[in-house]
Amino acid sequence: MKKQSVLFFVASLLVCCSDSGTSSSNSNEFSIRSDNNHAGMMRVNATNASVKMGPKQTVKFTYDFSLDKHEVTCGDFTKFIKKIKCDNPELPVTNVTFFDAVLFANEKSKNDKLDTAYSYTAATFDSEGHCTDLAGYTFNAQNDAYRLPTEAEWTLVASKNWVPQKGWNADNSDYKLHKPCTAESQSDFCDLAGNAMEWVNDWMGVLHDTTITNYAGAPDGGNVGERVVKGGSYRNEAAATLLDNRGDVYTVTSSTKANYVGFRLAFGKIPDAVWMNAKGIATASPINVLTTSALLKKSTKTYQNKLVFRNDETGNIAFVNFANGTPTVKEIEDSVDAYHPTLSPNGNLVAFSTKYEGISGNSSLYVQRLDSIEADKIKLDVESAAIPRWRVVGADTEIVYVSSTENNSDETAWKKEATWSVPFAGGKFGKPRKILDGTFNGGISTDEKFAVSGARLLRAHINDKNEIWYNKEQACNASFSELTKQTLFLDFGGNTGKEFSGHKYTTHEQLLIADSTGKLIKMIPAPKGYTFDHTEWVHNSENLAVATLTNINGEHPKIVLVNTNDSSITEIANGTELWHPDFWIGKLQNFETSLDVDSAGQYELNCPYSGDMSTTMTRYDLELLYKHRDSINVLISGSSRPWAGINPIILNKNKNIFSINMSNAAVDLSVARRIFFGYGANLLPKFKVAVISLDLDILFWRHYEMPSFWDLIFVHSPGFVYDESHKFWPEGYPKGLYELTRDSYGENSEIRETEQEMLGHVEGPGEGWQGSPIYVDSTYMDIANKHPTDMLLEEVEAFIQEAKEHNIFIIGVIFPQSPGYKETGAFGRYGLRRSVAKEMIEKIQKYEEKYSNFKLMDENKMGNHDYEDIDALNCDHLSDTGAKKLTNRLDSLIKALKIDLK
Repeated sequence: MKKQSVLFFVASLLVCCSDSGTSSSNSNEFSIRSDNNHAGMMRVNATNASVKMGPKQTVKFTYDFSLDKHEVTCGDFTKFIKKIKCDNPELPVTNVTFFDAVLFANEKSKNDKLDTAYSYTAATFDSEGHCTDLAGYTFNAQNDAYRLPTEAEWTLVASKNWVPQKGWNADNSDYKLHKPCTAESQSDFCDLAGNAMEWVNDWMGVLHDTTITNYAGAPDGGNVGERVVKGGSYRNEAAATLLDNRGDVYTVTSSTKANYVGFRLAFGKIPDAVWMNAKGIATASPINVLTTSALLKKSTKTYQNKLVFRNDETGNIAFVNFANGTPTVKEIEDSVDAYHPTLSPNGNLVAFSTKYEGISGNSSLYVQRLDSIEADKIKLDVESAAIPRWRVVGADTEIVYVSSTENNSDETAWKKEATWSVPFAGGKFGKPRKILDGTFNGGISTDEKFAVSGARLLRAHINDKNEIWYNKEQACNASFSELTKQTLFLDFGGNTGKEFSGHKYTTHEQLLIADSTGKLIKMIPAPKGYTFDHTEWVHNSENLAVATLTNINGEHPKIVLVNTNDSSITEIANGTELWHPDFWIGKLQNFETSLDVDSAGQYELNCPYSGDMSTTMTRYDLELLYKHRDSINVLISGSSRPWAGINPIILNKNKNIFSINMSNAAVDLSVARRIFFGYGANLLPKFKVAVISLDLDILFWRHYEMPSFWDLIFVHSPGFVYDESHKFWPEGYPKGLYELTRDSYGENSEIRETEQEMLGHVEGPGEGWQGSPIYVDSTYMDIANKHPTDMLLEEVEAFIQEAKEHNIFIIGVIFPQSPGYKETGAFGRYGLRRSVAKEMIEKIQKYEEKYSNFKLMDENKMGNHDYEDIDALNCDHLSDTGAKKLTNRLDSLIKALKIDLK
């Protein structure tokens, strides 16, 4: 992950996201009136209007739409979604997921006998009836239906009368919801700036310095699957409630729910909707992933699945890594047209050609890394090479290719061309070797005694002889399986196929399979309304094939997985023109282990909360811990403050120290306990020092707001549950745990590379302290008074006591925050009265006298610290220079304590 991506990650996980400190405004007047056709809605005449989103992006509208006057109430919500209960039907419905809102919108559309704005293939619900996943989720912008408003629509309407001070906010709400339209200032719409924060339709994406017409957001939510929420709530200060705010204090995903987030609905289609990706490339048809990793595993028996294909709209290779926790489509943007992409045996490389089956002309062949969309291409230096296929012969990896893509109907011309093989290793091609006369583009066996060609005629090479199969009728899209020696192909509704099936059918309507002698043994029909194209066997599978589906307009909108045993079909992706799919099934490393491979190392499954990316970080940190288990003697853990503020690479310059940083935004004392006294104490023979952040404001706020992060987030991943059920392996490291973790579901190579390269630390530039924003008012907990300070102090003391039992020295660090907090009533960003914080710190300091294994490192000093603007990333995180300063001080402290680190 690039540095700027990681910084965004820090911001989205722990800092309320905002693109600007100013409010947007519309540059064109527009009118609003009651919508007589849709009860409770106002009609927004937005045609020819425009609105600023953030400081740069402008969105223009060519359409009108309707929007709820106020947030959906719980009573209205439960009329259609009956599984979910509410205490007060007159209040806005909150604590609902994005998917809950989507299902509500669909039910309203169906109630009005309309097509729905959202489609999906399967829904997953939690024990309370909330929808946590919609497999195959697709937003159909062209449908006249109820839906969530786009961020642009919401912003346009809200910009007309944005007065947060007069809405229900932390200053006047008593920290609770109120009936809609009861705040002091109301115009055409109620509660946009307060009461409940609101879901909108958009994925979280980058806003660009450009003008877009009918903007519908980003095409996906990236690796995190992040969503946009707008407005403020009863718990936000009015001064911090900006029109440009797009997020919450934690990363918001489709399955997130919070008691202060609700929604209102829009109605109407978005004509010619436009989505824009992070690089500013616009598309009118985003590509959607239609299945989940869990559903695919039922067919492939593993989470290690990858799909690569050509996006014919852009000419680029696109791919999906289903081992990723949130599989999304990525494109390798290139200046050359890419056809017939195919994945290497290890799944890390993709080979492709610049011409495709059945056309004339020379073709070039390239290989490129799949996990880096900016990696250089490696070109095979021959006159023409096309339709590559990887294979492993002995210990060598090779690519088989053909010298021409022209059809094979003219035998004389066909034999003048050839099939070749070229080694590929270490990022370089070897010397090409001619295998056979004729272009056997459908595949060849490793012993080179069997090959097929399927460009017009189904030709085969068997034991040094060429044959024409399928009674010399027209055939194409042939693919040979090394595992079964079977060939799948498509035909043109010929007599042979009709006789086999017993009925007539159209071109490419059936997927045909021939045995090793060319005898037709099976036919599988395409789904109704479609035909097949671009068929291929799946790598490492005996019974799975991948294909595109073609509709009556000749478009290729879907990629599907075909089970040739039972003829079932699983939709994988949809778009406008998806060509030449290639599907790879990986295999775990070959090692013996007594561990349950479905649980061990599976640290990212089934997490329904926004902290799922925190389990991703912890998963890669655990890889580091397992890998360096015999060397680590210092462990760092805690919130995103030590994540940004302690650099283990600097600390490890001390030749007596080897440390890693296992911090991130969803690590509190409950998680740190497992890291230090579970994994660390049991698996690290040299572990002596634990460094933990004592974030008094975060810990105090979290105590009131929610359960521990371990109970809220980590227990939803089977790997953590499995480790805890085995008491974190007190008998020592179990063989295979590192490999199972490394190869498990949720893989994200960019995050892994950055997280592990910096040994768990995240870097950030010196952006300055940036004032003293307060997310939670310092009096917030006074009102609730549910969690007095003594409870938090008891938790800290228990932590120190448990460390003593394991002979671990604890260094508790209070990280510096903006000195501007001295001018407020709050200790830091998350509130807590300064007077209360001062008393707590004095009590914690006394633990140094009580416990010989504890030292407090107060780098904040109630705001009277020496960390300057250049040392700060933002109001409560350190920059690179600040991390260097603090880490060097930590190193000096460890030396002064004279702890035996050997």
